[in-house]
Amino acid sequence: MKSGVVETPRKTQGGRLGSQVFPLLPFFAFTGYFLIWPVLAVTLRSLRGNEGEWTFSNYTPLLHGSYLHAFTTSIKLSLITSIIGSLLGALFAYVVVRYASGKFSAVLDSISAVFANSGGVPLAFMFIAAFGTEGLVTRVLKTLGWDIYAGHFTIFSFTGVVMVYSFFQIPLMFLVFKPAISGLRKEWLEASTNLGATQVTYWRRVAIPMLLPSFFGAFFLLFAGGFSAYATARALTVGTVPLVPIIIGTLVDGNVVSDQQNLGDALAVGMIIVAGVAMIGYVWAQKSAAKWRQS
Repeated sequence: MKSGVVETPRKTQGGRLGSQVFPLLPFFAFTGYFLIWPVLAVTLRSLRGNEGEWTFSNYTPLLHGSYLHAFTTSIKLSLITSIIGSLLGALFAYVVVRYASGKFSAVLDSISAVFANSGGVPLAFMFIAAFGTEGLVTRVLKTLGWDIYAGHFTIFSFTGVVMVYSFFQIPLMFLVFKPAISGLRKEWLEASTNLGATQVTYWRRVAIPMLLPSFFGAFFLLFAGGFSAYATARALTVGTVPLVPIIIGTLVDGNVVSDQQNLGDALAVGMIIVAGVAMIGYVWAQKSAAKWRQS
């Protein structure tokens, strides 16, 4: 007599793999078309000479002269704005988590999200209108006896770009780092206090080691964002500050070096490498932070 239990056929390994991969096909198609393919295309063009031959000559100018200076300036700008944004953003995140709550904290999150996504020509125009030679803030400071243009400062210089970039780097750090601070449990502080630890010991032995991976991850994220920003610096400085994205934009607009038509592609590959190193650091920091949260 046969049993009344009906055995369901087991899914094969291929069937399970297909059920997992098939829903992700739109994502793979989108990523491949808008990310992987452009990177491959730019890399292949950077290895082509004027006559279509394979060559590394397009990368030679990147190692000296104005192009090396542009890379140095871009990395310097990214480091400075990332440090400023990381430190001030982390401080603001701690203050908000510690002293703000409810609707007020949600309002601050919304404002930070708006500021963090500000950029391009509108942001440059806003700072020119505020801190330009005839800007509103400049005039107010003059009435108070402080002429910011009496020295070497100008909003159109490297210092001005640092100030403008910090405007969106600080709130971005606030948004990225706030969950890490919110993840610090009160029980850890209470346990440390019960064991005789002071506030300084708690931060030095518990809180800071747990926050450092998230802090460095946010720092690398800010560095990559500052290194690749283009429209704001272009509109603010009109190319007076030598940054790699601006030079690439100039080459794309048609100002091509006669004997190196694919120089812009080589510069783009250089940017991809620098940004890739920063993102590797970000991924490493995120994995380290995940280990702390799971422990």
